[in-house]
Amino acid sequence: MTCEVPAIIPVVLVHGTRTSSAIWSTQADALRNAGHVVHAIDLPGHGTRSDERFTFHGALAAIEDAVAAQPVPPLLVGMSLGGYTSLAFAARNPGVLSGVVLSACSTEIAGKPLNLYRKVSSKVAGWWRPDGTWHVVTDMLAAMSGYSALADLRRLLLPVWLVNGRMDPLRLEERRMTAALPSARLHVLPGAGHDVNLHAPTAYTAILFDALAELAARRPRLAATR
Repeated sequence: MTCEVPAIIPVVLVHGTRTSSAIWSTQADALRNAGHVVHAIDLPGHGTRSDERFTFHGALAAIEDAVAAQPVPPLLVGMSLGGYTSLAFAARNPGVLSGVVLSACSTEIAGKPLNLYRKVSSKVAGWWRPDGTWHVVTDMLAAMSGYSALADLRRLLLPVWLVNGRMDPLRLEERRMTAALPSARLHVLPGAGHDVNLHAPTAYTAILFDALAELAARRPRLAATR
């Protein structure tokens, strides 16, 4: 007997600066328990790859490897630095994703604030070496210098969710983001800061499940034989 079953959308999770794939444990456990394939990656310079230096191209390659390993186009979820690099990947690779969730990255990382942060982080990195990890920040700032999230957002043709903590300073330009892509869905979670998936884990995970349900409804149903 042949019947139709809903497509199960895989999920690729991308962390922020000076963290690792471990930040996604709550979401990864919940998604796996629901039957989803989950791949939480470590970017260069982080987690299991802490002996490497972070580069923009290295980050995109890490995301590409994870996406290519999935059986069907996944939902790509990025936090902070992982959000910016996930956005960059989505804009450069049309057709390989089902959708993208971008968190804690709703502002342009350019101009005087970025330059000042870069100078300060360079001094801190000099104080902490060789045992510190602050140099990852300077690597990230150098790698992402001149990157325009707004320009890449305008290029996207797939479903997009913007999820931010209400107290996150990197949500200051979220209205510019939604103006750049009016189809994007914006969620602002009360009581949460920059690490929104950690500060509001239940609400954040629920948004992921809602996104996956919507994406599954859009995809052709898969044939199964009993």
